[in-house]
Parts: sequence; structure tokens; C-alpha cells
Amino acid sequence: MTRADGLTAINCTNCGAGLDVLGGGRVTTHICPYCGSELDAQHDYAVLKTFANAERPDSPFRIGMTGQLYGVDWTVIGTLGHEERWAGKIWRWVDHQLYSPTHGYAWLTVEDGHVTFSRRFRGLVRPAWMGETWVETAEHPPTVMCRGERYVYLQTSKSQITFAEGEFTWSPEIGQSSTTISAMSRAHMLDFSQTGTEREIYRSSYVFAADALAAFGLPHDALRPVGVHPLEPYIPGPHSVFLRKTAILAAMVCLLIGAIFHLMPGRAALEPTQFQFAELPQSVSIPIDDTARLAGLYMESDVSNSWAYVPLEVTAPDGTNLFETGRTLEYYFGREDNESWREGNRRDSLFFRPTVAGDYQVTLHPPETGAWGTQSRLPSQVTLWARSGLSSGFWMWGLALGFGLVALWHYGRAFVHKKRRWAHGDWSEE
Repeated sequence: MTRADGLTAINCTNCGAGLDVLGGGRVTTHICPYCGSELDAQHDYAVLKTFANAERPDSPFRIGMTGQLYGVDWTVIGTLGHEERWAGKIWRWVDHQLYSPTHGYAWLTVEDGHVTFSRRFRGLVRPAWMGETWVETAEHPPTVMCRGERYVYLQTSKSQITFAEGEFTWSPEIGQSSTTISAMSRAHMLDFSQTGTEREIYRSSYVFAADALAAFGLPHDALRPVGVHPLEPYIPGPHSVFLRKTAILAAMVCLLIGAIFHLMPGRAALEPTQFQFAELPQSVSIPIDDTARLAGLYMESDVSNSWAYVPLEVTAPDGTNLFETGRTLEYYFGREDNESWREGNRRDSLFFRPTVAGDYQVTLHPPETGAWGTQSRLPSQVTLWARSGLSSGFWMWGLALGFGLVALWHYGRAFVHKKRRWAHGDWSEE
């Protein structure tokens, strides 16, 4: 019995089980799912060898199922189980041979609940092959170009076949090993696969599990994807782009408004007045009539490689003590390794909200002082001035930060997804 056109079924020549013939004329091997016998499809389905006790891999797709992917009707004609072991870890996946009378053969791969679609690639790749030697000797991840896409090296996989049944265009064997070097672009993957002396390039794309299951009439929960697959595209929320752009615009507007508020000069409530430290404590009256906005107190001292902590208290027009606080004024400079350096500030400020209109009393108390280094000079005086009717940009800047975090969240999700995709790679700069 030779392979004849229109042949739709045979009996296994080893166990007699009825087998559907689903593949095209390029099928060379048919593996019986009942007894594990490998039958020669080109020579009367003679038994070539028998694979016994192989454990069937976990996949919802079965031989004989039909479905439409990328506008093409496909039939599952074969199943291969693969396993890779490295550094105490085990990876398993399932390849399903697909057949279309109009488009030939393809593979549907299931791994960790994710699905990919692959076909042999005969197009132009520059350079034409990515091999182990190139990967092992390259200083940077190897790259190839194909159809205008740049593919960057992802990983090297050395796997073995652990299960086989159905029809194939070649003769698979349990334990047969192959080496696959994968390179990835934004949307596709090129697999440079070598088995013995045979080389093939496969081009793969991601198929959402729900779409694959629906195409083959399977329940929607038959697959549960785990983690992020290297080819899995990032799917933003339905309003993600709008929210991201709106948040960025709102953050910019808030920053601008905050800057305008911050730069509003207000009105002078006290001209610069100098006090000698030896004459403190002293009080000064500051008239304030605007209680809707902030008032600011500003101080400056003649510190030079020294510091001064100036205590002060503010009393309201009705004699109520509003608060007691202080400010440290310090300024240092020097030269080290032929470079000059400076740090600190001779000025400082504080702001408060007036409770009522009237004359506020600011009392400066004797300071604590100290010096540093040989070129130091203990401070001897402090200058105080005040302004009222000030506006603060603090809350607008806080709002800008909030909008910025919203935008960052949407950008960050895409960034994290990309990092998780490339986390499957094994490239090391060491």
C-alpha cells in the first residue's frame, strides 16, 4: 500500500488501529497514537520503529482538530513533546504540526499556556545564519535583519523530543536533540534550528491563547498563560493613551501655574533691617493687612566658614504667640586637590499664614554660633526683612507630581512588560 492521492484513512500495520490521514503529500512519517509505531508513509506504511510508554504532553489541541488562523484553515496532524534541561531547571513545551491544502505546513506551539505560530522561513536574512560560534564570541548580542526588522539575540536552547504522534514531513525520534538560537524583534522571532547536519529557520509570532482556543473550538479556559512570553505584545488599557497624554499635559500646566504662584513677589512689609548679635534680643514690628496669602520672613548673616542658629518668635497683633522657631545660616568654602568648593547658604527664609490684619512682632534672640577651619570668621550680625501677599506653588507642584506619577504608571507598565519579555534571554556581558 503506497501513499495515494485522496487517501483519508489507514489501519496501523502494527496494531491495526484506524488512523486518519490528514497531511499532504510531503508527509513521510505517521506515528500511531495507540501503539507508538513509526510508519513509513511513503512505503506502504511499514513499521520503522516503535515508541512505547511515552508520556503525552499537556495540551488542549488534538490531532484532527481544524481551525482558522491568519485567514487560513489549518488541521492539526501531529504532536511533538519537547524538553530542555539546564542548571537543574526543566522547560517543557508542545509543538503541533499543522497542515493546510493551500498554505502547506506550520507549527502551533504551546508553552506555559502561551501559544505561538511558526513556519519555515525562506526569505532573505542578513547575515544568513546565527550560529553558536557567533553567539559565544560576540562582544554584544548578535543581530540580523529581516524584512526591515532588526532581530536581537535572545537565547540558545538545547532540547530533546520526549513524545511524538501523528503525521510529519520528517522522521522524529524520541531523544532526538536539536539546538535552537532565537533572535527577537518587536513582533516576531527567528529560530535558527539545527538538528544533526540539517538547518532550518523558523519565523514565529504570538497568538493570544483566547484567539487560538476560539479558532479550534476549544473552551476559553483550556489554557491559562503563566508569566509573560518573549513574543507577547503589550496591550494597553482602552484609555491608556488618552490618560497618559492628558496626565502629562496636566502636569505641565500645574508646574507652570505653580511657578507663577511661586514667583509672585508680594509686597514689602519690612525693609532690610540689620541687627548686631551682641544687641539681641530685639523686636521689630511688621504691618500685614493681607490675611488671604502668605507672609515671608527672610534672614541673612555674615557667616564665613562658620554658622549661626538664630532663634525667633512671632506674635500676632492681639498678643498671641503664633510660633517659635529658628533658622541656621551657614556658609563654607575651601580648596581641595586644586579645586575650589563651596556649600551652604548665607540666607534662609520661613513663611506663615497671618491670622488677622495688623502689626506682627518678630523677636530675634541671641544666636548660637560656631566656626570651621583656619579661614573662618564668627558671624556678628543678621539682616531681617519681610514681605506679605505671597502665593505658594507648593500644592500645584504636588498636583503636578500626582499627574506625573499617573503618566509614569502608564509608561512604566509598558517598560516593565518589555523587561519581562527580555528576561527570558540568556545573554551575559561577562
